Amino acid sequence: MANYPTPPFEPQQQPVPGQQSKMSPLPDCGETSYKGSGRLSNKIALITGGDSGIGRAVAIAFAREGADVAISYLDEHDDAQETARWVEEAGRQCLLLPGDLADREHCSAIVSKTAERFGRIDVLVNNAAFQMSHKSLEEISDEEWVKTFDINITAIFRICKAALPFMAAGSSIINTSSVNSDMPKPTLLPYATTKGAIANFTGGLAQMLGERGIRVNSVAPGPIWTPLIVATMPPEDVKSFGEETPLGRPGQPVEVAPIYVLLASDESSYISGSRYPVTGGKPIL
Repeated sequence: MANYPTPPFEPQQQPVPGQQSKMSPLPDCGETSYKGSGRLSNKIALITGGDSGIGRAVAIAFAREGADVAISYLDEHDDAQETARWVEEAGRQCLLLPGDLADREHCSAIVSKTAERFGRIDVLVNNAAFQMSHKSLEEISDEEWVKTFDINITAIFRICKAALPFMAAGSSIINTSSVNSDMPKPTLLPYATTKGAIANFTGGLAQMLGERGIRVNSVAPGPIWTPLIVATMPPEDVKSFGEETPLGRPGQPVEVAPIYVLLASDESSYISGSRYPVTGGKPIL
């Protein structure tokens, strides 16, 4: 078992959306540890937020399992290029799709460009998210509330709708929810609210798409060490991040990736409408 770092961490903060290469300690996205076994051979995957953190770990895992990937990201070009390098080292293709998912047209564009390049979409991973910390309701602006919903849940609706014509029976949609959907952290009120919406959207969409043979599931991570943490949380919270879990530390992105692999694979052919926690021991019942 890997000896992953435990708090206290160096107090640190970065501008939003954060850059993985500047974090201390560096997150483990499986760059040197994840071993594939052909479980996603020749599948085509579109992953939002695929430049770093959980998205990078999923992209690396998918590639080493045999999938070509398209990754959507905001403007973290260095991180995205690094993810692409790992995907291509695995012998797979990687399409980079920068832009803002709060924009309706961009949501459609990432789907059309993926389909144009690869011909279809077998796996759609809606992982991109935005959050900010606030101590009071009065601190949350109307603009930030709308932005959080646009990126975290409205984009998922738009991307799913645009992707359906390119998805056949046996395809898989995987949405990233959060432990906050069950245990909302008050300082992350807009974010936590969208994560509850994602869980409900997933359950409803799974029933709607069942007759088409398309599966829809969600993953609910707990505290995971990603750039989103150092870019949106106060340094004092970063220092102790994850220590409240039963395992006493945050998870690493590579520790979340295997559940995405399972849900993307044909091995999960009868799994749909479910939510899978990866929380370091925090129960979601």
